Amino acid sequence: MKKVTTLNKAVFPVAGLGTRFLPATKAQPKEMLPVVDKPLIQYAVEEAYAAGIRHMIFVTGRNKRAIEDHFDTAYELETELATAHKQDLLALVRSVQPDDMNCAYVRQPRSLGLGHAVLCAEHLVGHEPFAVLLADDLMVGTPPVLAQMAAQFEQLQQSLLAVQEVPLAHTRRYGIVAGEPVSEQLMKVTQMVEKPAPGVAPSRMGVAGRYILTPNVFKHIRNQSSGVGGEIQLTDGIAGLMTEEGVYAFQYSGKRYDCGSKEGFLEATVELALAHPEVGEHFRNYLKNLQVR
Repeated sequence: MKKVTTLNKAVFPVAGLGTRFLPATKAQPKEMLPVVDKPLIQYAVEEAYAAGIRHMIFVTGRNKRAIEDHFDTAYELETELATAHKQDLLALVRSVQPDDMNCAYVRQPRSLGLGHAVLCAEHLVGHEPFAVLLADDLMVGTPPVLAQMAAQFEQLQQSLLAVQEVPLAHTRRYGIVAGEPVSEQLMKVTQMVEKPAPGVAPSRMGVAGRYILTPNVFKHIRNQSSGVGGEIQLTDGIAGLMTEEGVYAFQYSGKRYDCGSKEGFLEATVELALAHPEVGEHFRNYLKNLQVR
């Protein structure tokens, strides 16, 4: 009987410069930009935690110290809240890093692409399957998107890519996959191309910012040459992985907000604010009375 491996580690590549949000990201990480009342990176970590993952690995760069501080204990803040008997806020602050969650940090010394960022975490991942979450992609689903993928991985025990159908004109923005349907949500990938032009894209199924990968992917990332943009692409590493084991595309249930763009960030802010238990009703009434010119 084949041994079932449980997913317990997640890698968060957070070393990017966030140039599309300058000047807001000049002195703070783009992953710390708040959507309503939580930074983007916290949404991603909470999604991983909801999928049963307890070991969070952050691949950081210079000027990313705020991420590490966010998931650390804030003694002065907690003492002040406790002294002021603000127990609800104290519990909220402590919930950012639950007692059973471990965080580790490693630096990506140069901006050499997503594949290189993932490779920087190899010594912390070891010989285990792991998830990769891109905090730019804020995912909302019931159950959470990575929890859907983790449940599928428990059965499949092979690499999974979250995918969604994208407009043909947008294929240049995504890794695009094609393959053989296995079920309504699952496809065995036979072809994977990084950011193809619409005229040569093998399909309209674009890879979103969630992956579950087996550790064999590391050797393929390490041995590949630079790809699109002179970077070491994760897509190319996964394409190499496909030569020795199955890789599957999983069409998740939920919604993705591209918070790497200003438009997607604003859409997420509005829609999550409307769903927020504290401010939702007031914000909805405000929007109803807003005169849009």
